[in-house]
Amino acid sequence: MERGRRHCAVHGVLHPEKNALQPHRKRQWCIAQLTAKFLCEMERVLDVYARPYDERFPVLCFDEQPCFLIGDVMAPVPMEPGRVAKQDYEYERFGSGAVLLAVEPQTGRRFVNVCARRTAEEYTAFMEELERAYPAAVQITLVQDNLNTHHGGSFYKWMSPEQAHRLMGRFEWIYTPKHASWLNMAELEFSALQRQCLHRRIPSLERLRSEVEAWVAARSRAAITLNWQFSTQAARRTLGRHYETIRIN
Repeated sequence: MERGRRHCAVHGVLHPEKNALQPHRKRQWCIAQLTAKFLCEMERVLDVYARPYDERFPVLCFDEQPCFLIGDVMAPVPMEPGRVAKQDYEYERFGSGAVLLAVEPQTGRRFVNVCARRTAEEYTAFMEELERAYPAAVQITLVQDNLNTHHGGSFYKWMSPEQAHRLMGRFEWIYTPKHASWLNMAELEFSALQRQCLHRRIPSLERLRSEVEAWVAARSRAAITLNWQFSTQAARRTLGRHYETIRIN
């Protein structure tokens, strides 16, 4: 009998056991290489999260996410007492948009911009909005990933050198390691946004903007903050063998 398979005889014929293989199921993940550079960048992010709250040096997490605009071909049947809502499987695409989001984890303060695209222009405008929101801050620390627009060079495309240089000096950029978006607390906000708002069909940019802004307002009214638990010390305990391997090699 072939290893890894079990058979049962029905009318003298061998049949594979049901559900022994499930080709329709799969898991997907993004595995980072735990190099010295990765550990260094990871610890820098974790150290930023461990800073005590100081309104002069606010810490925010920023990320952006594309969104497809999808509408119904046939009008859905609304829910009624004793009957579930019905929606035809067929849909129509109306382009795409993007959600830019920043959150201050310790206060729950949130900022969002829904736009048609996510280029250096949108990034620059969003950073200007953040700066205006913290006029008394000495410097704004921003945790973000390494997307090609996430740097001061974007400012120079849309501002005079003097304006770009001034705005760049208002930020301290802390980059998450490659393949480590889970270190960005903005991902927690996007996870909640996806479950609570973006899981349904939204056909227009205007509707997307209205839905997202309403979600942010409700979350802010509830004063939801983010309590990060994974520290540098915890990372060294959990990933101890990787630290050792790097030193040995």
